[in-house]
Amino acid sequence: MHNGLVPRSSKPRTSWTSSGELDFLVALADQARGLSAALQQAVRDAIRDGRLGSGQPLPSTRALASDLGVARGTVVEAYGQLAAEGWLVARQGLGTSVADIQSVAPAPAEPPAAQARRLDLRPGHADPSSFPRQNWAAVTRKVLAEAPDEAFGYADPRGRPELRAALAGYLGRARAVRTTAASLLVCSGAGHGMGVAFRALAARGARVLAVEDPSSPRLRTIAAGAGLRLVPLPCDDLGARVVALPGLGADAVVVTPAHQFPLGVTLASRRRSELLVWARASNAVIIEDDYDGELRYDRQPVGALQALDPGRVIYAGTTSKSLSAALRIGWLAVPPQLMDLLVDACRQVSAWPSSLDQIAMARFIEAGLFDRHIRRMRGIYRQRRDLLTATLAAHVPMLRVTGIGAGGHALVRLPPGGPGEDEVINGAARCDLALEGLGGYRFGHDAELARHEPALVIGYGSPAGRSYRAAVAALGDYLRSVYARA
Repeated sequence: MHNGLVPRSSKPRTSWTSSGELDFLVALADQARGLSAALQQAVRDAIRDGRLGSGQPLPSTRALASDLGVARGTVVEAYGQLAAEGWLVARQGLGTSVADIQSVAPAPAEPPAAQARRLDLRPGHADPSSFPRQNWAAVTRKVLAEAPDEAFGYADPRGRPELRAALAGYLGRARAVRTTAASLLVCSGAGHGMGVAFRALAARGARVLAVEDPSSPRLRTIAAGAGLRLVPLPCDDLGARVVALPGLGADAVVVTPAHQFPLGVTLASRRRSELLVWARASNAVIIEDDYDGELRYDRQPVGALQALDPGRVIYAGTTSKSLSAALRIGWLAVPPQLMDLLVDACRQVSAWPSSLDQIAMARFIEAGLFDRHIRRMRGIYRQRRDLLTATLAAHVPMLRVTGIGAGGHALVRLPPGGPGEDEVINGAARCDLALEGLGGYRFGHDAELARHEPALVIGYGSPAGRSYRAAVAALGDYLRSVYARA
């Protein structure tokens, strides 16, 4: 008597089975989880590949068990599971057939990871080796021990009250932002915050958004995804050229007044005033992206534009450039009349950061650890900028480092008439150096300037730790070889 058990084998079990005029090749390749699971997967694969079409009959459980040399119960179990999942249909007296579903292509294989350059000097990263792991771990342990039970439930889309209160104090003290906990919205990083703001403005009726040119391509992608039409606002060595705004027909504008990205300049005082005058006259909203405003080290930082008109400016900040992009915490200081719209937009996106991380960040600020970390990062980035400037002056004195001493990047101007950005960047890649050019940040009419004003945007955040010195030395050697040939 057959006991229903069949021996397992590591070798694929392949057989032709038949039911009427239908031939079906079954290969039970993966038997590690049992024959029933292997048969289920074989049938799913055949349906996905289109080898079994909707309505096609399958062999009876008895015939398939006989052809495969397995117990009938194994096939009964497999058919039952596939029917429960919707792949097969079993009808009394009519047997089992493929359900009426669309055949789909097999799932694509996992794409190979992009090969990282050994020396990455692209901007936009905080130095990962500088993250205050011990202090953050201590704060996190304390939060886990003391957090109220409700912190482990669903989060308030505005953010934890502990963090909003801590941020209100910090932003008022460090960035001169005029806000309260009730006017703050915690976001899952800068990109999420911008997406929330753009959606809220679109719901308010905004249709045209002015964006600095050059600026982050990702920012422009987020704005376009919110349904806003983008118009370029040209920038020069004094920041955004506000005089161009009245002719753009914009309902809102995004600016980086403390440290323009990627030009690295500060919005001139007179242009700040002109920007606010334009916003009031046009009933427009200003979004101030203060992505690294606290990281100025050449002299006393400039306060936030928001302080001049809190009812007209949405202020955006993040930990991505100061602590770590992995933390996923950002914030918006919102004019009271816009708060409901932004909260609704945040609910729609539904991507706020972990409550426990928010409480940990609040304790980190309250303990003075965030201020201490910011002061430390200013020193690190100042040293890296000085190293970059001195290295280029020694190796390629015809190149100029421009922009203020702040944040995590510098602009290196290439001499006109020499090798272009693409040529320099592609050559660097062959030397295992990852670089970015200013041209990749331009759009609109100013894109033409990329050919006449070539520049490299060099970051200070990576490579991490001591590897930065080696990366800058390699950059100096490479650029010297480029301009020796030019």
